Amino acid sequence: MALVSKNKMGFLTGSILIPSEIDPIYPHWERCNTLLMSWLLNSLSPSIAQSVVFFERAIDTWTDLRE
Repeated sequence: MALVSKNKMGFLTGSILIPSEIDPIYPHWERCNTLLMSWLLNSLSPSIAQSVVFFERAIDTWTDLRE
């Protein structure tokens, strides 16, 4: 529910694409992605978190967890 209400679900579904690093919106994307990574990692048990901590994008973490 929180992801939908905060308009963040697109980061996990792929509908919000990563912008170019020179795009003015990139810092905003990066901030939201970092927030999602924090939410995801803090919701996992330490043993599971260790297996996904190396991902840089929330969508990659989410995809790996779903598999």
